[in-house]
Amino acid sequence: MPFLRRTIVCAACVLTSMGAIAQNALDDIVKAGVIRVGVPTDYPPYGFVGIDMKPQGLDVDMANHVAAKLGVRAELVPVTSTNRVPYLQTRKVDIVVSTLARNAEREKVVDFTTAAYSPFISGIYAPKSVTIKSFADLDGKSVGVTRGTIEDQELTKVAPKGTNLMRFEDHAATIAALGSGQVPAVGSSQPAVSRLMQTQPQLGLEYKLMLSQSPNFIGIPKGEDKLRVKINDIVTEARKSGEADRLSNKWLGRPTGDIPL
Repeated sequence: MPFLRRTIVCAACVLTSMGAIAQNALDDIVKAGVIRVGVPTDYPPYGFVGIDMKPQGLDVDMANHVAAKLGVRAELVPVTSTNRVPYLQTRKVDIVVSTLARNAEREKVVDFTTAAYSPFISGIYAPKSVTIKSFADLDGKSVGVTRGTIEDQELTKVAPKGTNLMRFEDHAATIAALGSGQVPAVGSSQPAVSRLMQTQPQLGLEYKLMLSQSPNFIGIPKGEDKLRVKINDIVTEARKSGEADRLSNKWLGRPTGDIPL
């Protein structure tokens, strides 16, 4: 019995120790004076590289806002739609601000703020000459999507079996495939397609179908509750103060609208 009691006590100590370790991220960030933030650099206007070769965009501005409110420096780490969640899981970044939608599948492996910081609308885009009035019209067509994105997930659910979903590794490659005619249609956000609409108006691109309206949340490593609560407080304050609306108007030309607070 004494051995059993010691075993139980030791097990409890280990669990307590693991819980303490899992809650160290916020303290470590403050102590180091820097927060590593995963941001997109291939997805304007949320994140892209400017003419000065520095990241800019709505997500980049929000990342810097979070760092400023924490009183630390933001170390911006470029991420893609496919590696942003693994970067959180392996602690290559402390948080992710990269057009990340919150869903049940992702919530199994990472945590999210409860307050969203910006809107995000996804749809099917194609030239006017391509007839797409319903998802049934995708049958027999090739549609480009960026692997691991909300567009990829939603199209996988609703596309007819005869649809050829061509998955690209980043947003730039997806949009380039549409511009070059490699695919006649893409599943993407309106901001991502808008630049192509402006630079190549001869393509006659237009919105066809709604895929999803999924606001963006900040991703946090699983179990880092202190960090999650703190980041959520910063996002909530940005929403209430009008800072989130300012950034949304600056980069999207519209306020945040009716998204979770």
